[in-house]
This record gives sequence, C-alpha cells and structure tokens, in this order.
Amino acid sequence: MAKNYALSHTPANAQRRPEYACDDNWIRTFLSLTQVGYIATRWEDQPFITPSTFWYDPDSHEIYFHSNIVGRVRANIERHPQVCFAASQAGKLLPSNIALEFSIQYESVIAFGQIRILEDPGEQHRALYGLIQKYFPAMTPGQEYRPITDQELKRTSVYAIAIDSWSGKRNWHEQADQSQEWPALDEKWLS
Repeated sequence: MAKNYALSHTPANAQRRPEYACDDNWIRTFLSLTQVGYIATRWEDQPFITPSTFWYDPDSHEIYFHSNIVGRVRANIERHPQVCFAASQAGKLLPSNIALEFSIQYESVIAFGQIRILEDPGEQHRALYGLIQKYFPAMTPGQEYRPITDQELKRTSVYAIAIDSWSGKRNWHEQADQSQEWPALDEKWLS
C-alpha cells in the first residue's frame, strides 16, 4: 500500500484554488503517464530549469532522471541539493467574453525535495531501467535492446529526487466562465 506523502504547511500545498487540488493517488497516476518534467536548480542566486524525461517510483517515493556526467544540472545540485520539480499537460484553449476569464485546460504536479547523485551501479541500473520501462514498457533489455554497459554509466549522471512535499492540480473545465452582461461568443469560438 502506497503511503500518503502530502505534507501540510509546505510550499507545494498552498493553493489559491483548493477545488482544483488532487490527491496522492491522482498525482502518482499523473506522474506515471506524463512524459516530460522540469527540474529547477540554482547556481548561487541564478535559477535554472531543465526539461527531462523522468520516472517516479512509488516504492521509494523518488523521481529519477539522468544527464551528462558534466554539465549545469550536476554542478548546480552539487552546490545546492534543494530542487523543485514540475510536470504538466494542457488541453484545449478556453475563450471567454470576459478578458480575465480566458483559460486553458491543464493539469500539473509540483514537488519539492532533495536531490542526490546515484553512485552505486545497482541503483543506477535500477533507475535507468525504470526510466526505460516507463516509456517503452513492451521492450526488454537483452532482447530488443543491448543492456546498459559500465562504460555508458561512466558517462552518465543518474539522479534521485527524494520528495519532501508535492501537490497536484487539475483545471479541466469544458468552457471558461462567461458573462451574461456581454454578448455571447459564437459557437465557433467555443468548440
């Protein structure tokens, strides 16, 4: 049974529209289906954000991804292990006859945590094969593709974000709010 990891009084849980908040099970499912996440790191006072494929493992409650052995992500996290992770998906645009009610269908997850570089080859293999399995579940190492080699691991940084807090949000209305005091939009704008 997966644990409930949402923590109260944390940055990830302060929401302006609590009716859009999603529970832990929704967040787990969303992370298993979403293809690209963004990892926010910093170098002194300069923030950076990096898009990446990722794998969320509910057993360890960690997010895994990888990069080159040398680069901005690794340099940043070696100095500052606190990170923010985000993933989102968008649907259709939602026009309105009120300027401030224009919207878009969206769903997202934000997580805060501590990042570490995986050094143990067993952990690295587990994380990388979990990542491949997420995106290519029908493929098997040693059958459809050559397994990861030691030489490849030496050129790769593999990371784990231990999640301290997270929140999920979903706004998937079929239509934006409209005003009765202004002419209604033509159907062509609403479909």
